[in-house]
Amino acid sequence: MGSHGIRDRVAIVGMGCTAFGEHWDRSLDDLIVDAAADTFASAGVTKEEVDAYWFGTAQSGMSGITLARPLQLENKPVTRVENYCTTGSEALRAAAYAVASGAYDVAMALGAEKVKDSGYQGLNAFPVPGDGTARTLTAAAMFSMVAPAYARKYGVDEEQLAEVLATISVKNHFNGARNPRAQFRKEVSKETVLRSPRVAGTLGVFDCAGVADGAAAAIVVRAEDAHRYTDKPLYIKALSFAAGSGSGLIDPDYDYTHFPECEVAARDAYAQAGITDPRRQLAMAEVHDCFTPTELVLMEDLGFAERGTAWKEILAGTFALDGELPVNPDGGLKSFGHPVGASGLRMFYECWLQLRGEATPERQISTDRTLALTHNLGGYPGEMVSFVSVVGTEPG
Repeated sequence: MGSHGIRDRVAIVGMGCTAFGEHWDRSLDDLIVDAAADTFASAGVTKEEVDAYWFGTAQSGMSGITLARPLQLENKPVTRVENYCTTGSEALRAAAYAVASGAYDVAMALGAEKVKDSGYQGLNAFPVPGDGTARTLTAAAMFSMVAPAYARKYGVDEEQLAEVLATISVKNHFNGARNPRAQFRKEVSKETVLRSPRVAGTLGVFDCAGVADGAAAAIVVRAEDAHRYTDKPLYIKALSFAAGSGSGLIDPDYDYTHFPECEVAARDAYAQAGITDPRRQLAMAEVHDCFTPTELVLMEDLGFAERGTAWKEILAGTFALDGELPVNPDGGLKSFGHPVGASGLRMFYECWLQLRGEATPERQISTDRTLALTHNLGGYPGEMVSFVSVVGTEPG
């Protein structure tokens, strides 16, 4: 890829995040105001001191006015962005590049979604007329095909793979139960996961992330200015994005055990950040666990495990809260919930808390490593966009 990156040129100096869940008593405006207020306070700035705003939402608004109205922003540049489930990450990527370019000194990225009382329970992408090659299956059905493909390719029997996927679900619910902002705050047993009603293929209810309402935000400035706002900034080491062509949908040989867009984005991010061994250099990772088999294959696409071995690492506890590389210590999409426009920024928020030592004690990771990764994907196997970032506590 031709990305040169903006390593150590921009820093996150303030963050905020609402609780995710079914907020029947709170409007989109309420969620935006709460996330923004916490972020302003975190960075010690007012809304007037922010030069420009990027607002990420998939279906809760059509312009920057969706953000400007509740915050009562007067004549500020507010850009609305959308890119499937990577929307929140895209908002931060745009704000960071704008600061790195010198166009602005202080920028905010805020992602929000309000879907629970909108009449829709998921991502409501309108049907665009096409040539007949577009997918016709639900997201759960598309991702359900990952599990049998992985089992067949790597010789894992059906019962063993079911235990692997259940272990992922149990792990993320364990972490989310210790997170006051998570949508689902109860531990679940492996037996509960395995006996849950089927949704698509072999995937059960507990293999699927929940859709939620919520908002999250970040303020970014030039790295050299970071300590004017906080004693513990996070420096952006890498921001990488890759969009596939969607050709996998019509490829009879498409390999459901591997998401090329995710591998490419990760490889580019590691090059930007100077990472050669992510499993041993990263303190933690937040990944897009929309379905349990997604997290399984991502462990390999992101370079955390060799091809065909991630299932063994999962059973061994490598990615547990107290494992070698904690993955989704906040509960991930599975337990924290998934308000599409906010999820990417929620991942950054967990890195913000963990690397600064400010997560709840029950889930605060223990490590001397200073780098963290976030990963979003949007779309479906064969038709996907992917985002990978690396942030750290030390410049240089």
